Amino acid sequence: MPRFSSAHILETVLRYPVVPVFYHADANYARRMLQLCYDGGMRVFEFTNRGQQAAAVFGELLTYVRASCPDMLLGIGTIFTAAEAEQFIAAGADFVVQPCLTAEVAEVCRQHEVPWLPGAMTVSEVYQATRLGAAIVKIFPGNVVGPGFVKSLRGPLPLVPLMVTGGVEPTEASLREWFGAGANVVGMGSQLFKNADDPAALTASIAGLMQLVASFNE
Repeated sequence: MPRFSSAHILETVLRYPVVPVFYHADANYARRMLQLCYDGGMRVFEFTNRGQQAAAVFGELLTYVRASCPDMLLGIGTIFTAAEAEQFIAAGADFVVQPCLTAEVAEVCRQHEVPWLPGAMTVSEVYQATRLGAAIVKIFPGNVVGPGFVKSLRGPLPLVPLMVTGGVEPTEASLREWFGAGANVVGMGSQLFKNADDPAALTASIAGLMQLVASFNE
């Protein structure tokens, strides 16, 4: 049984629209980074399925989240197959993110009532994702298509929630450009964790980003 309803998850992602995209093989390090993100005001965290230790680390992260950060959503990214989706949903993933779009993963997420965030980089793919039940469509790689593509989508597809990953930088200029173009959510990887060796600085920079993004809707 999912921890949260799909509606709650979608609402939370849209309310806290900066999402860390993170992988590390050391569970202790991953827990520290997740806690710093939480302390900075983030409430959505995407852990990516990019290494042999991904399943084990994800399981430890989920246990930690439920004990210490109960309102943090923990999703799994870099999912390609139905079997991978089943594995991580069974482990407790709150949402599933793909770098591409596959109907088999869409169906697994639908059966388990877990939000599905597929990757797309064409108008046809974005439309197909909505037809297959995407909660949010991930525009990836953002650095290839650019903010102009997102802006152009808002003509024919004005209401589709869009998350841009790739090419988003933790700066006011970058965030204003992407959100101004029509992105609802952005995902950030290594750029977000530049101050990882200074916990106080990382927490402060994350808090600043969250406050900045919140100001865009004031």
